[in-house]
Order: sequence, then structure tokens, then C-alpha cells
Amino acid sequence: MLKSHGCGELRLSHIDQSVRLAGWVHRRRDHGGLVFLDVRDRSGLVQVVFDPKAAPQAHGVIQEVRNEWVLAVEGAVARRPQGTENPRIATGEIEVRATSAQVLNPSRTPPFYINEEEQVDETLRLKYRYLDLRRSRMARNMALRHRVVKFIRDFMDAKEFLEIETPILIKSTPEGARDYLVPSRLYPGSFYALPQSPQQLKQLLMVAGVEKYFQIARCFRDEDPRADRQPEFTQLDVEMSFVNQSDILALQEELFTALAKAIAPEKRLLTPFPRLTWREAMARYGTDKPDLRFGMEVHDLSQIAGGTEAGVLRDALAAGGVVRGIVAPGCSYYSRRQMEELAQVARSKGARGLVTLALEGEQGASLSALTAEGVRSALARYLSLETVREMGGRMGARVGDLLLLVAGPESVVSAALGALRAELGARLQLADQDLLAFLFVVDFPLLEWKEEERRWEAAHHPFTSPHPEDVEKLETAPAEVKAWSYDAVVNGAEISSGSIRIHRREIQERVFRVLGYSAEEAQARFGHLLEAFEYGAPPHGGFASGIDRLVAIFAGESNIREVIAFPKTQSAQDPMTGSPSPVDEVQLRELHLRVAHDEG
Repeated sequence: MLKSHGCGELRLSHIDQSVRLAGWVHRRRDHGGLVFLDVRDRSGLVQVVFDPKAAPQAHGVIQEVRNEWVLAVEGAVARRPQGTENPRIATGEIEVRATSAQVLNPSRTPPFYINEEEQVDETLRLKYRYLDLRRSRMARNMALRHRVVKFIRDFMDAKEFLEIETPILIKSTPEGARDYLVPSRLYPGSFYALPQSPQQLKQLLMVAGVEKYFQIARCFRDEDPRADRQPEFTQLDVEMSFVNQSDILALQEELFTALAKAIAPEKRLLTPFPRLTWREAMARYGTDKPDLRFGMEVHDLSQIAGGTEAGVLRDALAAGGVVRGIVAPGCSYYSRRQMEELAQVARSKGARGLVTLALEGEQGASLSALTAEGVRSALARYLSLETVREMGGRMGARVGDLLLLVAGPESVVSAALGALRAELGARLQLADQDLLAFLFVVDFPLLEWKEEERRWEAAHHPFTSPHPEDVEKLETAPAEVKAWSYDAVVNGAEISSGSIRIHRREIQERVFRVLGYSAEEAQARFGHLLEAFEYGAPPHGGFASGIDRLVAIFAGESNIREVIAFPKTQSAQDPMTGSPSPVDEVQLRELHLRVAHDEG
């Protein structure tokens, strides 16, 4: 072995020991003959001293050595001279005094600094990802990801779940996003698909009597590029037989609580995890993944707005819409430009505009102190002082606050206020950074109406069971049918989603009919699953949790690309390998394929 110890492992207890180290030169300092190299490996870094008098051979070897050269060193561990300790690193009390050295490989000058956490263009980082991963932040993220996945595996094993791998090459059965297709050489004109998730396969494992299954599963979705999406991603996939929703939520709560305490013991948790219905979440926070680390709840002002002279509010109500609002605490000073920025956030979610009411006056005073002159708004002349006070009172506002109102269809108002709440939470730094605010959202709609296509679509996936009390509404009132589904959310991010599944053929066929599948189409696409349900399929349910998002939250990263070793760019490309890329004509002929170039 070239190494007897990791560079970052050495401590005072190793003094006078002879050690062998190998790693990368992190930093070089020349001090009038003495040369100091910080040598780094996965475990950390340590200072190595090269003295031309004590070890001339070693000193000669490293004369040309620069940052990122790979080096092997032998030497003795010694205490650093008093006053030269470095408390910022774990090895800061000791150094290694080199007796010999060997250059294992030189390095070109990297395209960006490895030993500094400077801002680097992401495309450049991904082109040289093997260098980017050497940086301390990325090395920590990779180690953290390992710890998270290992903890999950150990936890699930202790709960007597079996880890079972499912195929990567499967049948294409569209379930929402587009499939990645793989042409078959042996069967011209036929294709495999890469799994969007192991959904049907894990249900079939329940029919097989496995009862408790999990997998750290690779999933693939050919979706349009988005900021925080990857064409391939990793999820914890779980399925259980003979359970109800409460059993599955209890398992998730135990897992996420134990994981948080192991990975981020400095964080506080909300326990037990709050549970909100989908309707409650949308009405109170404008989103089905609310960040509970701060308040700023949405308030319904429809009744008050209906009695005003403000046409923009009354017209929205007359059209069947709602008027709702949130309070931006202490923001009555916002300028016209800042107000317009907030209005743009609302418009980006489909709102026609944003009504702002700045309550100016003595900061923090009660609304009884508010004067008509203190109401700054384009609608001020249409709203009496008493109406403004009533609105502010309903919302819990004080003088010095800013009221933000949106009027329109309920879905648009919720989306706009949810986005405004998130924007203001970030701007005003309202979120408690020491809190992991987990919650469950339950009772989602089973179906969504797609107006352009004039059909119903599964809100989750087509195998989600309707709530037992709503089964008879499938054909008569599909919009009212609740799904037996649930999401886990933390700090405004969805980290898992799941449901109780359909396990009876007749119910599954009814759902397929509502979704517009003919009996022949359902049989062609899902016949294997329908047939399996006729062989004693047990009641079952499960969930899938995004590993990438979970690790990003624990790492304090805003983008999942920072916790994936080799991610794609936002445009689904890999600058390092140059994929996707054309292939040889020979390969295409073997697959019986021909590329049709778009001439438009």
C-alpha cells in the first residue's frame, strides 16, 4: 500500500510515528529553503514539510511539484512549532516531516481553482466534473449522499424489507412523462423503455407475496428541461402489503426522523409531523408543498371584497372567483419598483395583477391607529378606511405592513399567492434555518381535467386507489373523487409521494375507462397487471422518496445537480462526455433505424 494513513486522519496521538501518505498537492508554500505542501486525499489534508538539510532527496523531488500533482510521501509526524498551529483544519496541530517523496503523476494547470470555493461557471464545472468533485464542498456532498443511502438501507433492512432490483429495460406504458425508448436489435420495430419508476413492477412484487419491498432505484423521464430536473434520478422505492395509509405515513415519519437525527443532529424537527389535506394546504399556503418554517398564511377576503366599490375585486367574484391575500410584515416602505417585481411574480402564475395596500404609519401600531392618508394603494379611493382595517384585521396585519391581494379563479389565486409567499419568505429571510419542517399532505384529487385534450388525467398515476368513500363518484362526479394518496414535504420541497394502490381488476378497469382508455387499449398496455390482480392480489401501498432532493436538503444545496456525481445540465446535456451525440450509421442499420432530419 502506498498509504499507511489518510492525510486527514493524523492527530497528536500519531507523533513520532513514521507514516506513508499519498494524495494531491492542495497548496504549496516556499519559505527560504523549506517547502510546505498541503497534501490532500479523501480524508482531508495535512501539512508536509520538506527540509533540504534533513531530507535533500525528498526536497529535490518536489522542486517542480505544483498544485494537483499526485504525490507519495514518507515521513514522521511531529507537533507543529508553537504559534504555527492551524485550528481551521483537523490536522492543524501536527505536520509530517518528509524523509522521501515520489511524484506519481504531474498535472496540467486546472481550468479553475480546486483549493478555493470560488464561483465557477456550471458548464465548465460539468465539463471537468472529475476535477470539480475534488473540491471540498463536492467531496462532502458525495460522502453525505453515501451516508444517507447507507442509513436508508440499514433502516429498511432492520424493518425486514427485502431489497429487490427491478429491470431497467421494460415495456413502454406511458404514465405521465415521455419514456426514453431503447430500440431492439433482435426485434426490428420494437422498443424497450427505461422505467419512469418501478411502479407496476413493485405492485407485481406484492402480488408475488414479497410483502415488504424496497429499492434504491434509478428512474428515467424524458421531460422538457427545467431548472431542477434531471433526465435520470434516484429514488427510494417502497411497497408494502396489508397496510393502510396510516401505516405508511408512520413508517415514513420514523424513517425521516431517524435520518435527520443521524445526518443533521443540529437541526430541530416538528414532531409529530403535521398533516394537512390538499385543500387545507392550498387554502392556507397556496401550494401543496408549503414551507412551515414561517407563517404568512393566505386569508380569504372574498366576503369583505364583495362589499367594496373596487371593480377588479367585484368582477372576479362575479365570475365565480375568489379574493385572497397575504401580509408582508414591515414592508409598507416598498417602492413602486419593488411592488412591480411582486406583481410580476403573481402574473407569472397566471394572475391578471396584484393589489397592494401599504399601511403606513407608526411601525407595529394596531390598525386602530391607521389613517386614511396612511393607506397607499391604487385602489385607495375605492376602499373605505374601515374596509382596509377589516381586511387587515382578518389577516392579522399591523401598521407598517404590506397587504398583497389577488383576485381571480381559485386555482390561479392559490398559485400566485403561493409563489408570492415563497418569494417574500426568501427576501425577508423568514425561514428558521435550524428547523426541518416536515409535514404530510393527504387527500389529493384523483383526477385532473385537461381542457385542451378534453379528457381526465391521473393526478398521481393511474394505479392510485380512489378514496373508498368516493369510489361510486368515479363515473358521475370525477372531479370530486379524492385519491388515497399522500406527499411528504420538508421546507417547501416535496421529498416523497405515494398512495394506496388499486388491487382489484374491476376498480382498475373503471379508472382506465374514466381516463379514456378503451378495453382494448387497457389490455394492450396494462394487461399483465390486470391479469395479475385476478390471482389474489393483496391490498398494498407505498411511496417513493427522491434521494437527490433529500440529500440536497441535508447538504444545504438549492440544486440537486450539486449532490449528483455526474449530472446533466439544465438542458439535459453532458459537457464532459458530449452526450447526447450522433451514432454511426452502422449502429443505426443494426437497429433498423433511420434518422429523419427536420427540414422545418
